[in-house]
Amino acid sequence: QVQVVQSGGGLVQPGGSLRLSCVVSGTIFTPYNMDWYWYRQAPGEQRERIATSYGHTSPRYADSVKGRFTVTRDNSQNTVYLQMNNLQPEDTAVYYCKTPTSWGQGTQVTVSS
Repeated sequence: QVQVVQSGGGLVQPGGSLRLSCVVSGTIFTPYNMDWYWYRQAPGEQRERIATSYGHTSPRYADSVKGRFTVTRDNSQNTVYLQMNNLQPEDTAVYYCKTPTSWGQGTQVTVSS
């Protein structure tokens, strides 16, 4: 059984940065080929996919975060990171990472002065 555990998040001022981490545990045969997804859900809004990391290919980003957010992976540690720079109040949401089969528990990111 695959489990996904997130960490990071919190409160940051506009223009600040945060990094979220996501570790997967359990039976993973090919971590370097595993797809990772990052989503976020703001209050009253639908969950939005903001980034996708397919195996060895370059990550893809939603227009709302392109140029500010970066996904990196450490396959040796079964970990994926979401570096978020120049955060703005509209980035306030619960952020989720996901593998093809499992969701992380979600972590709150609040951008406010």
